[in-house]
Amino acid sequence: MKFRLALAASLFISLIILIIATGLGSVFISPQDCLLILAHKILGIDIGNNIPLYQVGIIWNLRLPRVLLAWIAGAALSVSGAVMQSVLKNPLASSFTLGVSAGASLGAGLVILSGLTIPFSGIFAIPVAGFLFSLAAMVLVMRFSHALDPRLDGNTIILSGMVLSLFINAILMLLSALSGEAMNRLIMWQMGSFALKGWNPVQILFPATIIGILLVFFFSRELDIMTFGDEEASAIGVPVVLYKRILITLASLLTGCTISFVGVVGFLDLAVPHIVRRILGPTHRNLIPFSAIFGGALMVLSDLIARTLIPPLDLPVGAITAVVGAPVFAWIYFTSRKK
Repeated sequence: MKFRLALAASLFISLIILIIATGLGSVFISPQDCLLILAHKILGIDIGNNIPLYQVGIIWNLRLPRVLLAWIAGAALSVSGAVMQSVLKNPLASSFTLGVSAGASLGAGLVILSGLTIPFSGIFAIPVAGFLFSLAAMVLVMRFSHALDPRLDGNTIILSGMVLSLFINAILMLLSALSGEAMNRLIMWQMGSFALKGWNPVQILFPATIIGILLVFFFSRELDIMTFGDEEASAIGVPVVLYKRILITLASLLTGCTISFVGVVGFLDLAVPHIVRRILGPTHRNLIPFSAIFGGALMVLSDLIARTLIPPLDLPVGAITAVVGAPVFAWIYFTSRKK
């Protein structure tokens, strides 16, 4: 009962944040008008001449898809971070540690800097390339880690991911140095943004994220057991190596899908799971859904700050999350050193 009440309260607060963020901007639109516009678009309710037509366009075509995309991205990244920290038993672990973001950046960079096209991808050439390269990076890290240590120790995976990330970043630096004007476009993509994305990414990412989170939630019991250590989990009967592969793949896919559309948005996947653990405890039955809700809400707030802090500038949301997440990163690191 407590779980259901806490979940309902969190979803309600998250919904309020979504509505408020949808109305705020260079043109303020009240929450009541936002709800009327949504009712008009979704339920077909007539709003007459009470709301100007341009406000309807602002809400439905610009702000609502942006806010929803931010929430979906925050939920996916936060759940991915929670899984990685538990599977690798490292408070600083995330999918970015495995080179997923570096792989996505390389894929996007090749399209942006060279003008390469992908058959049948159309306007989604950059997201498709980013996703494929992020998936390839994850596969390389897992294969290399397994070759070094068949037990897939967490430290081996993290070190393999760091090596691959450094190598890919070096390639990106060389490509950027030779690209000229296209370099600015790549830099902006790497900073992350939800501006002018439209409804297409929402329609693709929403079902993918929901399915990924549900699959991760299915392994909640196994995640609880694996946090005690590989030997203890194996003694209980959990196939540790198999579940590590499955869970790391799911977490990497959540991250890869997200950053392929919105760019690299870091630190949120690191900070949110620790916040949720502090409030609700380490049980993954609580950690997974509440990380999604808290992460989505915090991403919406970060994006709101990015587009309203210095109007009319639209700051990269990755910069905002880094400013918030870096102190959390430092706090986690020094706390772990003291322990």
